[in-house]
Amino acid sequence: MSSLLKVDNEIKTKVDAFRERITAEAEDLVANFFPKKLLELDQFLKDPTINIRELKEIHSEINLTVPDPILLTDIHDGLEGQNAKKRKLEDGAGDDKVCGTKVFVMPGGMMKSNGKLVELIEKVKPEIRTLIEKCNTVKMWVQLLIPRIEDGNNFGVSIQEETVAELRTVEGEAASFLDQISRYYITRAKLVSKIAKYPHVEDYRRTVSEIDEKEYISLKIIVSELRNQYVTLHDMILKNIEKIKRPRSSNSDALY
Repeated sequence: MSSLLKVDNEIKTKVDAFRERITAEAEDLVANFFPKKLLELDQFLKDPTINIRELKEIHSEINLTVPDPILLTDIHDGLEGQNAKKRKLEDGAGDDKVCGTKVFVMPGGMMKSNGKLVELIEKVKPEIRTLIEKCNTVKMWVQLLIPRIEDGNNFGVSIQEETVAELRTVEGEAASFLDQISRYYITRAKLVSKIAKYPHVEDYRRTVSEIDEKEYISLKIIVSELRNQYVTLHDMILKNIEKIKRPRSSNSDALY
């Protein structure tokens, strides 16, 4: 087959070294890293910081005071009243409209995030990233083990393809966890902006507390899912390791 495509010997040596490195790293991940990591995450799920019963404890104070109401007097009489009415008609301001408070600067400086949730998120994010990176390495290893396409005797190859598909699914789910965290920050920022503009509306303040509670629960679910994915991948690959590493049996094996 080498006669059909000439490959530079130096490049071939480097590629072979890369394959060997990926193989050694992936086998160590499956045999040692995955079980260690699932035990670490299982222990993390027992940590008091992620098992708060009373969710009010994770609430963050919104340091935006409610301003005193502004009393408006109706001075539109005579000519000025006619001009004011004319301006209303021209500007289309005759309809009922709720205008919030213009916000130029926060009274207490920068509006802080929920410190307890930020601390927890900073612990969870590296775990998500680690799972994505390790899955990518194992996926590459299995893909490099897939033999050339032939007719028949492809049961082992189908197991390899199923393993690659599972690893790709885990990668996608882990990436979606990162998106979920970003959406939390964006949603909370919009709500805090609403509170600054409409400080008299209590529902906005309550909604911030609600999404904080929701994110706290979601973070615990994420850690649980990360642990479960390590368990599933470790178990799946170990049960099928023979077919993954040797997808096709030789003819001599088939005779006995």
